[in-house]
Amino acid sequence: MEEASQVRRAAREAVRDVGPAAFGDAVGLVVAEGAMTPGVLAVLCARAVDESVAFEAVAERAAGTQLIYEGLRLTRTLAGDPPWEAVDTVNAGGGTATDAGDVDTANVDVLVADVLVARGFHLLARTEAAGRAVETVRNFGHDQTRRRSSGEEAIDTDLEADVFELATVAGATAVGTHPSVECREFVADLAREGDRPLAPEAVFDASVRESLRTLSGASAASGEGVHPSVTDP
Repeated sequence: MEEASQVRRAAREAVRDVGPAAFGDAVGLVVAEGAMTPGVLAVLCARAVDESVAFEAVAERAAGTQLIYEGLRLTRTLAGDPPWEAVDTVNAGGGTATDAGDVDTANVDVLVADVLVARGFHLLARTEAAGRAVETVRNFGHDQTRRRSSGEEAIDTDLEADVFELATVAGATAVGTHPSVECREFVADLAREGDRPLAPEAVFDASVRESLRTLSGASAASGEGVHPSVTDP
């Protein structure tokens, strides 16, 4: 999928200057291995409003959305199976070098996740999606705290739903239109379907693309556009 390749290049370019070299490689590896679904959605939402829009017009927004997702997704993985707790348990009877290595890797992953989210925020900071980005991270923190305290083990798809909404806002506002409530609900429901991780080729089939065009067209026709200086709440 062309959009996925374009988003990946934009996301990798956005973290290319992260150092030192070994740490930068760790950050780049997460981007290289990730499914570019949220970033692709931002592009598709922009093109659903204006099919002629060039990728460059939405590149930073797509990359920013993708980086935030990759950072939060990595954080969710670490929170779901914290290696620190496993090592604490083993160390009660004698730890191993492998245990220490797992913790060292996890410590690096925490920093990688922080950098990805921070760089994503930087790319979206001066866009209409900035407020929605903050809300996405805030919701993620609340959800993880709730799941941790309640011991819930159900598959967590709230992150994908929130990030898909963020992508919709980031993409649509790039061409001067705010997504309708119906469009945001549609992508949130879409995010909760299928297997994890969501692959763009599987998610964005012809029917989904047509739904995005229909919902985005309804939003534009109803005059729900926003002024470029307005930040999404």
